[in-house]
Amino acid sequence: MPDEKQDDAASVEEAAEDFAAPERGSAEELLDAGAGEPLDPMRHSAAHIMAEAVLDLFPGTKLGIGPAIQDGFYYDFQLERPLKPDDLAAIEGRMAESVAADLPFVRRELPPDEGRAFFAERDQPFKVEILDDLAAKAKAEGAPMPPVSVYEHGSFVDLCKGPHVESTGKLGPFKLLAVAGAYWRGDEKRPMLQRIYGTVWPTQEELDQYLWRRAEAKKRDHRRLGVQLDLYSFHDVSPGSAFWHPKGQMIWRTLEGAMRELQLRRGYQEVSTPILADKKLWQQSGHWDLYDVNMFKLTSEDHDFALKPMNCPESTFIYRSKIRSYRDLPLRLNEYGRLHRNERSGTLSGLTRVRQFIQDDAHVYVRPDQLADEIEAMLGEVREAYSWVGLTPRFAFATKPDKAIGDPALWERAETLLKEALDKAGGDYMVKPKDGTFYAPKIDIYIDDALGREWQMATIQADLTMLPERFDLTYIDENGQPQRPIAIHRAIYGSLERFIGILVEHFAGAFPLWLAPVQAVVIPIADRHIEAADELAVLLRSRGLRVDVDRSDNRMQNKIRLAQEQKVPYMVVLGDREIEARTASPRTRAGEQQPPEPWEAFADRLATEASRREVS
Repeated sequence: MPDEKQDDAASVEEAAEDFAAPERGSAEELLDAGAGEPLDPMRHSAAHIMAEAVLDLFPGTKLGIGPAIQDGFYYDFQLERPLKPDDLAAIEGRMAESVAADLPFVRRELPPDEGRAFFAERDQPFKVEILDDLAAKAKAEGAPMPPVSVYEHGSFVDLCKGPHVESTGKLGPFKLLAVAGAYWRGDEKRPMLQRIYGTVWPTQEELDQYLWRRAEAKKRDHRRLGVQLDLYSFHDVSPGSAFWHPKGQMIWRTLEGAMRELQLRRGYQEVSTPILADKKLWQQSGHWDLYDVNMFKLTSEDHDFALKPMNCPESTFIYRSKIRSYRDLPLRLNEYGRLHRNERSGTLSGLTRVRQFIQDDAHVYVRPDQLADEIEAMLGEVREAYSWVGLTPRFAFATKPDKAIGDPALWERAETLLKEALDKAGGDYMVKPKDGTFYAPKIDIYIDDALGREWQMATIQADLTMLPERFDLTYIDENGQPQRPIAIHRAIYGSLERFIGILVEHFAGAFPLWLAPVQAVVIPIADRHIEAADELAVLLRSRGLRVDVDRSDNRMQNKIRLAQEQKVPYMVVLGDREIEARTASPRTRAGEQQPPEPWEAFADRLATEASRREVS
């Protein structure tokens, strides 16, 4: 399975994970200008202007690459000393001079030898390496080396495919944001370069909005809020794995319980399969050859094993535990399986990129004539589950990748059936060519969070190859003949870790009542009020509510402040008057003081509100 207001000086300690910038390795990728978005020519032009400024301010700098990325650009440099915040301000100033000069971007093509000599004479070894790789590739393919494409503005010349804006004066408002380390070509055995990140937008208003969103995202960072709200923590004894505290585990179990209820209504049956499996299983599934670098492997008694990175292959053993009839299908097997993937340490990022995680996984086995209806129902499941947290999912149809297993005819059939199912379900969807898994086309699910950031969430995959063919799955049709089922791989939350991390940031830790780990805190004004506070807490818990009593010796206002910092939806202060009248005057975390009501009525109202899975 599936798999703001900004300080003037950018911090050089900010991590590269703030940006969606994949490492690039091949020579072709290193020359690729951007991320495929309309603003890419402007972003890539900004990278060139920044490189020009760095060369002017730091003679002898060695240039790496400078692509456009989502929301901005970067350029990698080898410099004689680490950059400081003041350096970024100076670079910005020099860039502004270049923009004011309105220098045209001019494309030139040089013969291969002349192009290599140009960069060699200027002591730019990284550019020379790229050209040497392109020459070696052309030679291996028996093709002539194409001309070397360069872009120049003023005296600055860079190896580049383009495109660019017409001139430096066409650059919109920009801001340099951070410096981070980056290995040349993403290889830790190669030189460590300094990567400067920046952003550029057509208007100052758009730049200001982006900087606000970025600052707000830092405030909402789930790693920081996880500590503040006592939800989870991370420790170097198990990198890439969360330690779940009671409150975080409560969020987990609440989400899990809601999904189990949905699955029960839909006729799913829950299973559990081993975490450790023999190498031969992963060879049979194809993972050992196509996914091996992402697997944790070990050897015992001369046998090779791997911790499972996916639940898929093991579900086939449950399917094959008895002969299946066409009447048995659809067979819906769901599993909350603990998975392990050997992600590189440098890519780990809180809950959103981990090595150990649990998915709300399911494998549904259907007849071909059942696929469209089942996919339509699954899309309904996705819409329902995301409505619980106020999110609207979007869908994308991902087709066969270049690196795939199985009969091309089966792939074509699977893609046709999946597209028909999407069309039958109605609604718009986009197509992502060659973005399917190595064994199945799929439907990817996307959402936008409260800051407008797009997240790819879970997936639905229609598999006619990996499970049915490789594990020889059959059912007996109405004529007594064996037939292949279709296996649908589906997750709705996807990784529970990642889903919770996204929700923490989406809600800024202020979860809706039904999901809040503590739904109310009772605050006795003095020690003599603690007994009554406990009595009210018992009453609220009898309605299924999650309630704490603040027995600390803090002053009442401090207790309220602490509860607000913990994002507790309701606070109930009890003193002599409230206890005598047996009333509660709840205060919301937003500071709204609600009118007094009898304890029983308050308990019933909160229980009713909490039972509705919705965002108020």
